[in-house]
Amino acid sequence: MISKRVHNVQDALRGIDHNMTLLVGGFGLCGIPENCIQELVRLQINGLTCISNNAGVDDFGLGLLLQQKQIKKMIASYVGENGEFERQMLTKELEVELIPQGTLAERCRAAQMGIPAFYTPAGVGTEVGQGKENRVFDGKSYLMEEAFKADFSLIKAWKGDEAGNIIFKGTARNFNPVMCGAAKITVVEVEELVPAGKLDPNQIHIPGIFVQRIFEGKTYEKRIEQRTVTKKA
Repeated sequence: MISKRVHNVQDALRGIDHNMTLLVGGFGLCGIPENCIQELVRLQINGLTCISNNAGVDDFGLGLLLQQKQIKKMIASYVGENGEFERQMLTKELEVELIPQGTLAERCRAAQMGIPAFYTPAGVGTEVGQGKENRVFDGKSYLMEEAFKADFSLIKAWKGDEAGNIIFKGTARNFNPVMCGAAKITVVEVEELVPAGKLDPNQIHIPGIFVQRIFEGKTYEKRIEQRTVTKKA
């Protein structure tokens, strides 16, 4: 058995450098790699291209990197909860590529599976399709979308073992699975790391072959973007 375990986030992000492209798991603030993001802030790595469903909020998630102007380009589907993102985009301090959510997921999955490109009807006739190859199948137009090319995937899971097998919990099983193995190096942070063989094989969501490094994270906040509760009568 090849152990994928590293002792801490510093070892997990070894080799990460300026101007790299990162796939960052999560949906909203659910299932984001909090420890990895905080370490990137500490390392002051700049010029990053970040591919994620969204850009966090002003003081959490990828918003922490935006505060320090460490991201030069953001590729995302939704960015409406981050005032600093909006400011940087409008002042052209930040390059932004907005793509349909399903296309984002499929471009991750294509990279994961070694598929260089695919065709989708999403975005045909809109700004999304500008400059892209357009083909007609059975009388319907499709855009060619290329798989992402990333240096690191930063993933958050609930539980994992030293062989890199991982289990997600609840809605944290969002963009994380399709980003595993979709970059040159996949780093997974988990809330609980156990010896190989301790996980039920039938419960594993992503096998260790898609993971290069795994570590047990610390002090997860697990914030909620907008908490909505029923008022007491």
